[in-house]
Amino acid sequence: MKGLSRQEEFVLLAIWRLNDNAYGVTIRRYLTKITGKEWTLGAVYVPLYRLSDKGYVRSYLSDPTDERGGRSKRMYTTTPEGMDALNRTKSLLDKIWEAVPDTITGR
Repeated sequence: MKGLSRQEEFVLLAIWRLNDNAYGVTIRRYLTKITGKEWTLGAVYVPLYRLSDKGYVRSYLSDPTDERGGRSKRMYTTTPEGMDALNRTKSLLDKIWEAVPDTITGR
């Protein structure tokens, strides 16, 4: 099993959430909005490359767009293996948090 780093997890979740609009800039914007922390493009692309190497995302080129001077965007989508990795990660985190005493979690 190839585990996910926290950055990979966030990027993979962003791709899933953005669906057909997941490319570097939109992923960066989404993560900045959700986390309240400014994400650089490098902080997005490094995990993207690792996720691609692991087979958890695949990329394709969009049709050329006028806004980019006729250039295409590199779009990303999750693979079934990527979704399995997210589910394993969530399951593991749920198990770990179950062991945390209520005094820490405030429940």
